[in-house]
Amino acid sequence: MNDADVSKQILQMVRFIRQEAEEKANEISVSAEEEFNIEKLQLVEAEKKKIRQEYEKKEKQVEIRKKIEYSMQLNASRIKVLQAQDDLVNEMREEAVKSLQNVSKGHHHLLGFLHIGHHKNFYEHLLKELIVQSLLRLKEPAVLLRCRKEDKHHLEEVLESAKNEYAGKANVAPPEIFVDENVYLPPGPEHHHSHALFCSGGVVLASKDGKIVCENTLDARLEVVFRKKLPEIRKLLFSQVAA
Repeated sequence: MNDADVSKQILQMVRFIRQEAEEKANEISVSAEEEFNIEKLQLVEAEKKKIRQEYEKKEKQVEIRKKIEYSMQLNASRIKVLQAQDDLVNEMREEAVKSLQNVSKGHHHLLGFLHIGHHKNFYEHLLKELIVQSLLRLKEPAVLLRCRKEDKHHLEEVLESAKNEYAGKANVAPPEIFVDENVYLPPGPEHHHSHALFCSGGVVLASKDGKIVCENTLDARLEVVFRKKLPEIRKLLFSQVAA
């Protein structure tokens, strides 16, 4: 083989090697670009997912905040309604307390409310009934009685009658009733200061040792009735509001 043939063969080998190198380089370039595109797509998708998650998180936070604000507004409205209802009920109670002032003054339009018949002095009749009821509760042979100072003359009119009525109902001897002339119940509302204690009428009886007390004042009776009837009062007044 002469030199020309050798050179030709070498050139062919060089071209072959170069072609293989170029093909290999092209394959590497294509593979690298594919890997880059895949990685770039993964990064983009990861960022999209992150953004979606962040948006959903903020959307939930906004929704929760809206629900909290709505709940707060609803509770505030309910509190206002309940407060208005309480104010109305308290106004009714205050009106009832004021009406008690008329009982000891002998205003006969209250007879039906008190469920007693006509009497020349229905407050005296009421005092007697309250004393008898208290005696029946205490069932003591001797009791201490307290009344308002302004009711003392009414009390003197009915005390013996009350003792005898109790004795007949309980089938016992008439009890001893000691009227406390040292300590009286507070005066009526028209005589007291706005924050002072007052009593609209009635009596308080106690056993001689003071261990058993029966508070039978008009104010105490009103308080008991008011508490007992409060659900019924609210139902009558606010049933449509609740519905």
